[in-house]
Amino acid sequence: MISNEAYVVDLLQNAGAISPEDLAACQQEAAINGLSTLEGIIKRGLLTRNQILEFVAKESGFEFAASIEQVDEDVLATIPPGESRRYHALPIQRLPAGLRVAIPDPMDFETLDALRYLLKTDIEPVVVPLEKIDEAIIRFFGKTDESLQTLMANMSGEELEVKAAGGAAGEGETEEGDAPIIRMVYGLILEAHRLRASDIHLEPLEKRLRLRYRIDGNLQEMRDPPKRLQSSIVSRIKIMSNISIAEKRLPLDGRIALATADGPTLDLRVSTVPTIHGESVVMRILDKKNLMLGLPELGFFADDQAILERVINYADGIFLVTGPTGSGKSTTLYACLNTINKPDRKLITVEDPVEYQLPGVNQVAVNSEVGMTFAAALRAMLRQAPNIIMVGEIRDVETASIAINASLTGHLVFSTLHTN
Repeated sequence: MISNEAYVVDLLQNAGAISPEDLAACQQEAAINGLSTLEGIIKRGLLTRNQILEFVAKESGFEFAASIEQVDEDVLATIPPGESRRYHALPIQRLPAGLRVAIPDPMDFETLDALRYLLKTDIEPVVVPLEKIDEAIIRFFGKTDESLQTLMANMSGEELEVKAAGGAAGEGETEEGDAPIIRMVYGLILEAHRLRASDIHLEPLEKRLRLRYRIDGNLQEMRDPPKRLQSSIVSRIKIMSNISIAEKRLPLDGRIALATADGPTLDLRVSTVPTIHGESVVMRILDKKNLMLGLPELGFFADDQAILERVINYADGIFLVTGPTGSGKSTTLYACLNTINKPDRKLITVEDPVEYQLPGVNQVAVNSEVGMTFAAALRAMLRQAPNIIMVGEIRDVETASIAINASLTGHLVFSTLHTN
């Protein structure tokens, strides 16, 4: 709903908008129902969603508007429709020194910075409820594809009840009989891809099936699929991943190759883990378009890009990309490898797993069950006389030691570190 929720809750309490007793009750109820604290406050009727938004907007020094009434249509050309949908932001008025832009979250400073960079001007944010912004985006830009919310809204009650009564899908179930679930699963994957999410999280809680997308490194809650369809949705994903739907006691892994209407095929890495309320599913989206990225497409400033190009062409040394999950570490490494992948150089990678297949590169997959760890693979790679080595992630001291020693003996080593 709003970034930095803990800070917002503190603001509300310090301003006397909610008492400590009410807050404690909301937090307890939210924990039981798998809700955020702000959602608990709204559910108990203490404050409306718009009241919270208006309060935070004023605290941030921004204007609040309950809806978007007028838009200067000439400013719509300043933002591509896809970026408007991605950021849930809409320019509404041209100012002498910039643009007024409708945004749903006044605390999302990363999006504000991204919009300034995208629009190439200063912006004056106006906080507007998310659904009102999306309505305006549809009104002015139209809808390029069917969203997950539309798919769920358009599924008839009969379809939902049939799937709920039928339970989990079977191996021999016909696509016609399973069509509503197929559309829903297909829709949630396409919606995630459209929003440029790096992964999809379907998490079974006591009273809801929570759906979250990781966008720009942060998990964002989406509209929950119906809880009663949980088994059918998970079974459909497992069938698409070539995972046994009969095994629900063990963690399982699989892959999905999904063709999209506009051409590109999406590869998804699927992981299921049993929890007390059912199987949790995470799908990592591997967009093959990222394979074609070069350094200019990463959005570096010209000076930074020049430094990066110089560094990655060194004869030896170690180059680390750091950041949290879904922040673009792998994409950055692949862009670097694409830039320096020349016929006169030998490149070897060790990854867990191999996410993208790179032309002209020897790629090794980690397999801990047979002793092929990062460290073991790295030792073997050094005997292959490579010029350039890419280690998917440095996870332990042994791998770090081997990577550093390799960089000191005439090899250029690329790797990532998971950091916050």
